[in-house]
Amino acid sequence: MRFCKLLLLLPLLLAGCGDLPQPYRGRPGAQAQRLAVPLAIRLAVLPPSEALMTDEAAKGLAEAMATALQAEDVPAIATPTPLPLDWRVEIAAERQGQSVQPRFRLLNADGEVQAATQGNPVPIIRWAEPTPELFTEVASQAVPNLSRLLLQVEAARKSTDPQSLAAGPPRIRFTGVKGATGDGNTALATRMREFLGNEGFVVQDAADGASYALEGDVVLAPGGTPRQQRVEIQWIVSRRDGEELGRVVQINEVPTGRLRGLWGDIAYAAAEQAAPGVRTVVANAMSTPPPTASPGPAATPVAEEAPPLMPAARR
Repeated sequence: MRFCKLLLLLPLLLAGCGDLPQPYRGRPGAQAQRLAVPLAIRLAVLPPSEALMTDEAAKGLAEAMATALQAEDVPAIATPTPLPLDWRVEIAAERQGQSVQPRFRLLNADGEVQAATQGNPVPIIRWAEPTPELFTEVASQAVPNLSRLLLQVEAARKSTDPQSLAAGPPRIRFTGVKGATGDGNTALATRMREFLGNEGFVVQDAADGASYALEGDVVLAPGGTPRQQRVEIQWIVSRRDGEELGRVVQINEVPTGRLRGLWGDIAYAAAEQAAPGVRTVVANAMSTPPPTASPGPAATPVAEEAPPLMPAARR
């Protein structure tokens, strides 16, 4: 039995005439504000044993990571011997051609992987002869993602949903947004990560441990009149085996050229409306039995908390 796909049609809130207001620009956002509240856990950053570096260099990298986490108000310490209730940050690295790819995993006190992320590739020459400056650079690139993932895991752990507490928060790999003009790709991706976190997801850029994947696609086309432009945003949800589970689609028209620059509140509103739809698609997939060889009609998924929806035609 194959999964039925779900197409959620959501209105895209777009500003009218005049300059776009940007009340959220320059503000830290909900996740950054929550970082001001001390977390109830401590992170132990383990000196890596599989990072293609000496023991002394591994210790230096762990210390740089702990310092960067502390700067983000995350309780952290570099140590090879974590305490029984410490959560852990594991660091690894692998060679990819003429560069080295650092990778990071967040583990709970039981040693279960909660999230994963990766840093920017480093030229192998620099990695072979590491300096304190390199450690600081690697840490500054990785820690913002780790902090965001930690907040999302903490939020999911505090959920009152017994199923979520038993199975752990769903992890989704978000590959970003493409096709938008101006700063749309970056703005939409940033806001979607924030709102997916509010929906109880752990959003990561690495595939490690993620059961679901999300990608955003923006298409701009001529509108009904020369002064109008049609905007379509599709949020495509898929499963680890590559099966597409559903799409959240937002369609509207805006004045031609309006989206050449900053998307501002448009990105905020689009992500705010689409995130619950993504949650609905994943929830339906989690409640549907796995595919089997037995024939039979698939149940039609229902989005109780989403705006009006329309089931997509089956392939």
